[in-house]
Amino acid sequence: MVGRNGEGKSNLLEGVELLTGLRSHRCASDRDMIAHDQPAARLRAITGEGDLLELELRRRGGRQARRNGRLLERQVDLIGPLRCVGFSALDLELVRGEPALRRQWLDRVVLQLEPLYGELLSRYGRLLRQRSQLLRRGLAPDQRQALLDAFDWQMAVVGTRLHRRRGRALRRLEPLALGWQQRLGGGGEPLQLAYRSGTVLEGEEAEEPWRDQMVSQLKEQRSEEERLGQCLVGPQRDEIEFRLSQQPARRYGSAGQQRTLVLALKLAELELVHQVVGAPPLLLLDDVLAELDPGRQGLLLEAVGEGHQCLVSATHLDAFGGGWREAAQVVEMRAGTLAAG
Repeated sequence: MVGRNGEGKSNLLEGVELLTGLRSHRCASDRDMIAHDQPAARLRAITGEGDLLELELRRRGGRQARRNGRLLERQVDLIGPLRCVGFSALDLELVRGEPALRRQWLDRVVLQLEPLYGELLSRYGRLLRQRSQLLRRGLAPDQRQALLDAFDWQMAVVGTRLHRRRGRALRRLEPLALGWQQRLGGGGEPLQLAYRSGTVLEGEEAEEPWRDQMVSQLKEQRSEEERLGQCLVGPQRDEIEFRLSQQPARRYGSAGQQRTLVLALKLAELELVHQVVGAPPLLLLDDVLAELDPGRQGLLLEAVGEGHQCLVSATHLDAFGGGWREAAQVVEMRAGTLAAG
């Protein structure tokens, strides 16, 4: 898709991302994806297998998902064998940006591998908001402590499951990312991915002991949390650290090294989803080539050029070689409308 900035290319890719993963990397709230003068937004797509996918985002009443016209009880049932991996200029901030960006990236990876993970995230988010509100409410001490005990148990159950899934996904990504980083970087500094849990979890990975540890730590921090009005333990405080030759890439990596690292992460994500799902995921490249030097542009296009259906947005075609142009369908985006190029 070729077009000037602001014509709607990213909106189209965001729609594909929503239909294949139920989440957007650009917006946290559905309201941000609905036109200001409209009560709802609707997405419709037809897959190569002929399935009609529909998702309606409403200002009131939440979402509705349909497959082939049938209303689905669970949104997650909209996700079939079709998966997507998105790569945009925003991802280049993964290394040097805030921890929340890295958590969101890892959550998107886990969601592609295990769609039910989205329900865990939503449930934990609700518990966290409600518990934080409770910390700030002026209730009688005995009443508040009893309510906090109940919240602590529920948060520990869900939070432990999030911790375990994040840690497992990162361990599976690490060898793949290392391979891509060495290929893209010419066999330079080895890459390590470290999961720094927001809960101190000791011993072998197991749900029950880890849950009990999280409950204990929530109780230990309770007086400090009441003073601050926020929760100090749990997945919302996780950090994912990228290291090159044992040194934090965020502090010591050059701009070129950081971009190579992000490319390696996205290609590892693409490979892992392919391994788990059994089919190559759809790749979304949102104007990302403009942020890369010609050498990295060529490496990325070479790596994904075969075996993946790609939806690519760009302001011009200069970065695409003859092979890519011959194999591609080029369309132009003007004010949200596509036209054959």
